[in-house]
Amino acid sequence: MAYEQILTETRDDILVVTLNRPEKLNAWTETMRFEICDAIANGNDDPDVGAIVMTGAGRGFCAGADIEQQFNSRLAGGERPGAREPAERRDWVSFMRESKPIVAAVNGVAVGVGLTMILPMDIIIASENARFGMFFVRMGLVPELASSSLAVQRVGFAKASEMCLTGKLYEASEIADTGLVNAVVPADDLLDSAISMAKQIASNPAPSLRMIKNLLTRNANSDDLATVQAREVEALQVAYETPEHKEAVKAFLEKRKPDFKKAAAAAGS
Repeated sequence: MAYEQILTETRDDILVVTLNRPEKLNAWTETMRFEICDAIANGNDDPDVGAIVMTGAGRGFCAGADIEQQFNSRLAGGERPGAREPAERRDWVSFMRESKPIVAAVNGVAVGVGLTMILPMDIIIASENARFGMFFVRMGLVPELASSSLAVQRVGFAKASEMCLTGKLYEASEIADTGLVNAVVPADDLLDSAISMAKQIASNPAPSLRMIKNLLTRNANSDDLATVQAREVEALQVAYETPEHKEAVKAFLEKRKPDFKKAAAAAGS
């Protein structure tokens, strides 16, 4: 489909999705959400795509929700934002966690939903020009997209409380060592760094990547180690039977680099 508010391109085996409303600092709309989900779903279905990178056009990554466009019409009619969901609307957090690996390349301001949308992604790389803020309290709102849990997982209870309760805007340098981001890099190197990370991830067996994401999602907050191990054993039994694992063992014994895509294609033919 033709997109109005995002751009997509494929660089080798990496799908790059760019939020494309630079005149609005890529403010979030339902159209943008639908298009992102469609593009990622297509990438998930494409065997030639190994991982996904998401970034923003222009100076901003995403300056939160487009209040004028997204909220005013609903509030004028007395309807709460989010009270009526479009049929095609996806559970964003589950969709991110079930997707192929996703690297967020945060090039500028990421506030409100511009921040919470990336918390369930796998890797976050920030430009030195990036800025982050949980602005919900400033609008008389509360965090969403499971961010009251995911922010704590990433930065800890103390920092998450500070971010959510103050609504402060943080420079990339202030957030670099909190765990919110994996790295802060020079602005000119951001996209290349994100693609490089995505390529490193995508070089690994696709089934293992998806299973590992699932294990991290389900086990991250579990204090039942027996259940954690049971899930791992169950996933291992599946992994042992994949053509990618068999190719990895064969390549190791033959002292060569494994070709996971070829092994998967041969198994499917």
